[in-house]
Amino acid sequence: MKIVEIFTSIQGEGIHQGKPCIFVRCAGCNLACSWCDTPYAQERDSGEYMAVPDVILRITQEKLTYACITGGEPLLQSEEVLTLCRQLHDRGFLIEIETNGTIDFSPLLMYASINMDVKCPSSGEEGLSKTNLISLLRPGDALTFVVRDREDCQFAKAIISQKKPACEVFFSPVEGSDGRDIAGFICEQNLPVRLELQLHKYIGIR
Repeated sequence: MKIVEIFTSIQGEGIHQGKPCIFVRCAGCNLACSWCDTPYAQERDSGEYMAVPDVILRITQEKLTYACITGGEPLLQSEEVLTLCRQLHDRGFLIEIETNGTIDFSPLLMYASINMDVKCPSSGEEGLSKTNLISLLRPGDALTFVVRDREDCQFAKAIISQKKPACEVFFSPVEGSDGRDIAGFICEQNLPVRLELQLHKYIGIR
């Protein structure tokens, strides 16, 4: 696998927000969002090769049982990620995969929860996430819209109305955007979503 970093922190997003977690950040992404907060992980050659057993060894050294596989876009390495998830699952790990929703994640559903991100207009990658994958999301999964303004919120609202996701839905304001206005939109529209502030940034950790 091409890995940028493996580190321990507090999960700052999604349904497991606040839990201690070991992050496996995979190298490479098939998108280039305007507000990306991990641009150093976008290129496949930004990482170093690690065999799956070496990744497992590194993870188990941390003494945690919750792992988040993220990127970049981890599913660009879907076969290796599937192998990793199987082995972590066999060891009793809680596993979460953060994905941009452009690659089918159905083979991973028996091993991991999914946090799928749908790209809104402000990302510059609008329409590239496969919204048909939303139907695969379960109550233990998450659907995230990173939103900068009301245009993004309206875009997300239309998808939620059409797809009626079974999972938790989050509006995560872009860093530096008007979170109060986004919160106001959620309340005005009585949307079935949760406002998500990135906890790790709020307390000043990665």
